[in-house]
Amino acid sequence: MPRSVNHVASRKRRKRVLSLTRGYFGGRRNVWTVAKNTWEKGLQYAYRDRKNNKRNFRALWIQRINAAARLEGMSYSKLMGAIHKSGIEMNRKVLADLAMNHPEAFRAIVQKAQNA
Repeated sequence: MPRSVNHVASRKRRKRVLSLTRGYFGGRRNVWTVAKNTWEKGLQYAYRDRKNNKRNFRALWIQRINAAARLEGMSYSKLMGAIHKSGIEMNRKVLADLAMNHPEAFRAIVQKAQNA
């Protein structure tokens, strides 16, 4: 009895992967084995960088808060210690946004943290 091969499913799977590799350079776009390997590696990078993205943004927020705090005459660590001690519940994302876009509001938070 001849071997039955599901060409419809395998062709659909290959077409899907090749459509996902559109825009890649050279054989990475249209050679099946190269395109599949490139696409799978891209998924690994995407998984890793979803984690790294959070790390990078937190570092950026800390740098922005530190720069704004030093304009107010405090270091980042002293400011964060004072904020926690005074009971101000505000995360670094919001603090960095205030430091960049609303310096007067950030100054008020620093004053409140220093006084408490």
